[in-house]
Amino acid sequence: MGPMTDTRRTRVAIACQGGGSHTAFTAGVLKGLLGSEELAGYEVVGVSGTSGGAICALLAWSALLEDDPAAAGRRLEDFWADNSATTPLEQLVNAWVVWAARLENLVVLPAVSPYDNPGSVTALAELRRMLERRVDFGRFAAQADGAGPMLLIGAVDVLSGEFRAFNSRREAITAEMMLASAAIPTLFRSVRVGDGTYWDGLFSQNPPVRELVDSRPDELWVIQINPRRWDGEPTTMAEIADRRNELSGNLSLHQELGFIEKIDQLLAEGRLAADGRYKQIVVRVVELARPRLSRSLGTASKLNRDPAFLRDLIAHGEARAAEFLAALAFEAAWRRGDAKAVLACFADDAELVSAPPFPDRGSLRGRSQIGRFVRQHLTTGLHVDPTRKQVAHDRVTWTVKAFRDGAAAGEPVLGRAEAELRDGRVTSLRLGG
Repeated sequence: MGPMTDTRRTRVAIACQGGGSHTAFTAGVLKGLLGSEELAGYEVVGVSGTSGGAICALLAWSALLEDDPAAAGRRLEDFWADNSATTPLEQLVNAWVVWAARLENLVVLPAVSPYDNPGSVTALAELRRMLERRVDFGRFAAQADGAGPMLLIGAVDVLSGEFRAFNSRREAITAEMMLASAAIPTLFRSVRVGDGTYWDGLFSQNPPVRELVDSRPDELWVIQINPRRWDGEPTTMAEIADRRNELSGNLSLHQELGFIEKIDQLLAEGRLAADGRYKQIVVRVVELARPRLSRSLGTASKLNRDPAFLRDLIAHGEARAAEFLAALAFEAAWRRGDAKAVLACFADDAELVSAPPFPDRGSLRGRSQIGRFVRQHLTTGLHVDPTRKQVAHDRVTWTVKAFRDGAAAGEPVLGRAEAELRDGRVTSLRLGG
């Protein structure tokens, strides 16, 4: 059932993947989501993040604690404006850093230890000041009573090798914890928190998901920075370095999401008792789309603080959030079986293409043809499978199931639906294998 048809608000946890400057995209997504009217149908019960994603999660969480989710957008924009290279000297340094990072990927430039670079200490101190200008860490106490959303910040103890998720339900969140999550070892020295010596959380859970499930969400929304797919085989050293960075950044996330999806499927099949210990969690992923920014989004650009670059990423995140919310409304109407509401989600010039294993109707255009398919098939015989994640990147993709004659008893036929959206309307919907 769609979230707006239930008197109880849908409980949502948001996980923010880390990725340096690319997490300006996360800032845009959070601004778009938390500042939307649609959020009234949801209760954000947890937020997690790693590295740059942790900073975005912290700023959003602080606004949620004050019951002012729209303030998250202002704080996120202010932080990224503050973090951008605006003066001529900063722009010169930024250009050199990105250039050096690209050369390092080509294995032609020796790396310099942050322990031999006094600027690493200055940079970490400046990051602390930027955070403290927007967040009063002295106000945070451990949420032992469970009041307010949970915040998880990912880091790794470089000496013990243990992954750590600093948890607002168990301890007060401090500036040191944020610096620990952001301490990229090639740029910054390690950060001490208690008895631990911490490096960037990208080496651990990126982002923390396992403990986030303790907030008992109905849905998990993941803001993913590292694209899943790569078109064509990486062949140059730069492409190989970029793809290796993306794959390593996605490793822990895919493992944890795969575990959640498996539990969902076991619950749906009745092979795991829904006795309160386990519950079905709908996983939705909002992914940074590579094609639009392919020439500028390499590993080195995760260090790029150019103002125009960061503003473009924030705007891209806001646009992706709007498409994501429109897709949620479309899915809610579809799952309710409300043919009229589904048809209202289509643009006037929309196209619907249906191919096996679903009804083979070819290309349908216009409301009249699409309306008949919606009434006869989409809202009656085709169903979104909530046990498999929905992904929003350049298109929004769902796993779809249907029962048809000839299939094994009780076993659905699985396929995929891909929707393209523009201005809040579905412009193309493709159904097939």
